[in-house]
Amino acid sequence: MRTHYCGQVNEEQLGQEVELSGWVLRRRDHGGVIFFDLRDREGLVQVVFDPDTVEAFALAEKVRNEYVLNIKGKVRARPEGTVNPNMATGKIEVLGKQLVILNASETPPFQLEDDNVSEEHRLRYRYIDLRREEMLKRIRFRSEVTRVLREYLDNNGFLDIETPMLTRATPEGARDYLVPSRTHEDSFFALPQSPQLFKQLLMVSGLDRYYQIVRCFRDEDLRADRQPEFTQLDIETSFLNEDQIIAMMEGMMVELFSKTMSVELPKSFPRMSYAEAMSRFGSDKPDMSVPLELVDVGDLMEGVEFKVFSGPASDPKGRVAALRLPKGGELTRKEIDDYTKFVGIYGAKGLAYIKVNEIAKGREGLQSPILKFLPDAAVDGILSRTGAQDGDLIFFGADKAKIVNEALGALRVKLGHDLNIRKEGWHFLWVVDFPMFEWDEREKRWVSLHHPFTSPAEADLDKLESDPGNCNSRAYDLVLNGTEIGGGSMRIYRPQVQEKVFRALGISDEEAKDKFGFLLDALKFGCPPHGGLAFGLDRLLMLMTGANSIRDVMAFPKTQSASCLLTGAPSHVSLQQLKEVGIRLAQKPKLGS
Repeated sequence: MRTHYCGQVNEEQLGQEVELSGWVLRRRDHGGVIFFDLRDREGLVQVVFDPDTVEAFALAEKVRNEYVLNIKGKVRARPEGTVNPNMATGKIEVLGKQLVILNASETPPFQLEDDNVSEEHRLRYRYIDLRREEMLKRIRFRSEVTRVLREYLDNNGFLDIETPMLTRATPEGARDYLVPSRTHEDSFFALPQSPQLFKQLLMVSGLDRYYQIVRCFRDEDLRADRQPEFTQLDIETSFLNEDQIIAMMEGMMVELFSKTMSVELPKSFPRMSYAEAMSRFGSDKPDMSVPLELVDVGDLMEGVEFKVFSGPASDPKGRVAALRLPKGGELTRKEIDDYTKFVGIYGAKGLAYIKVNEIAKGREGLQSPILKFLPDAAVDGILSRTGAQDGDLIFFGADKAKIVNEALGALRVKLGHDLNIRKEGWHFLWVVDFPMFEWDEREKRWVSLHHPFTSPAEADLDKLESDPGNCNSRAYDLVLNGTEIGGGSMRIYRPQVQEKVFRALGISDEEAKDKFGFLLDALKFGCPPHGGLAFGLDRLLMLMTGANSIRDVMAFPKTQSASCLLTGAPSHVSLQQLKEVGIRLAQKPKLGS
């Protein structure tokens, strides 16, 4: 029903007859001549109907916005003075000769050119929202990105292999989405949080290099960059070490940005240890576009009378850190109070500060309610260590290290964005040398910082049982402008090491055999050294397109409450359906009973 897409008609077709199909974006009646902007996925073109084509003109008078039309006509140059340089088809128009109304449309729930439509309304009528140029571009761009990624991996010997969507629940990681089994009484499948174990089994199988663009599911609290179902680019390979895997993934990113955005990235990306990232930026995914840094000053505060500082400084689990804001002395008291409220979100009890008015005057050139509690040596040390200059403002965090890191780390990024203290461009960073475990205060046990199949550093194998808190892993995360877009590791490929890791995590031999016996068995049959990673495709696309949320780069996303406004999911099911899978819903107690 077409010879061309609307957005592809240009001067090359001048004088030719064309057939187009699409939707009416706008209709204009100019003194007996009717104009349509006809739109499809490739763009739009102006179509003109005049009274000379009596039958087509009569139909054109009935057409309204979002009608679906089929048009035959001749391409001609636009009259002088009517060329639209902002349109790919702006130099031509189509003189309509024949018109078929394929389908009418009711008045849309919102106008496609209205930028002030609520997200709730957009999600409820997503099929209309996807007609908007901005959303159409993002979905098309997503398709282009996945095509380039597949092409790169295919050219590097990877095989595209599907893994199961119905698998077994895992005790580690986020909460599973469970699926009751009709054929196995009292048993449940789980939707995969990732294909982790299956891709490792593919390495045992000798398939060597695997990838998959795969849907994953996690029943967890949602944020702008999280969804209950999301898409990963999942990768695994044998007989390569982490340096070789990292180099290959850098090549993939370089090719991706070059081919889809004409952006030339450096051939290799900087690396930083987890410990350095936490010390300098308070985060394991630091935004390297913001030049502000945290500076430890705890040693300067150990002996001061001010318990707010001396307490955390003397606590092995505490931290006292400073954050210098160049020209921050220009902040008003209200702005400082607002930033104090902001760090309170992360558990900080306050936000101490020193204004540096005139550093040459020493203490007299400084302004702060905490100065009276600090000796000259501490003040001099703070100014020297932070590199303070006239007009600067120094913020302080003093508490448990976790709170200080989260509060000052978030403040650092917020200041960078609020005050435009940022370097333009794409700032990639590999964070490496992660701890193997972290202590869970609630469960009073060690848990995996990544997942329990991450290989410990070879030098730390002996620490798995004797000192798990100081055991590092062979994990690596890729961060882009402060967002983790990919994470991976070398995997455990020797059964005795995997068993030690399970024991360090408090997983008994019996539980390990029950939950992961198939993996432990597979490791006994010649498992090669292997590693891999997974990229969050939705997050990557959000950054590349400048969207505010991953919902804006997904065709049919869920809301932040994990519901679908379009279809009404999740929904109730019939008692018969529940009976078939052996489920009975608990009755809610009546009010007053």
